[in-house]
Amino acid sequence: MIELDRVYWEKAQENLAAAESEYVNSRYNSCASRCYYACFQAAIYALSQAGIRPSDGQWGHAFVQAEFIGRLINRRKQYSAQLRPTLSHTYILRQTGDYAPEHVSEVRAARAVARAEQFLAAIGERG
Repeated sequence: MIELDRVYWEKAQENLAAAESEYVNSRYNSCASRCYYACFQAAIYALSQAGIRPSDGQWGHAFVQAEFIGRLINRRKQYSAQLRPTLSHTYILRQTGDYAPEHVSEVRAARAVARAEQFLAAIGERG
């Protein structure tokens, strides 16, 4: 199962690189989407490494956010409380970039990239 878990980490890193590239090329909506998926997949990796898996086998957005925050941050204290809002903030920004009749601004995209970089760095330190 470790190899399968590693795939999520590799996808997280790939999405972070894509987010950084999209930001540099002023594609802020796409950048926001990639930031969220980098964090989402990194959280799946962290949960898997901690032995936490969904009972139905589906890594749903609500499950991943609740379990990462509830178990790995709040209960086990494996990650800093500073990471607590990262998944929800990047999720909301992704929804703006993908579905809202407005654009993600350069400033919001820059903040999302910084959050995603911090999130992956924290998970990478433990992984």
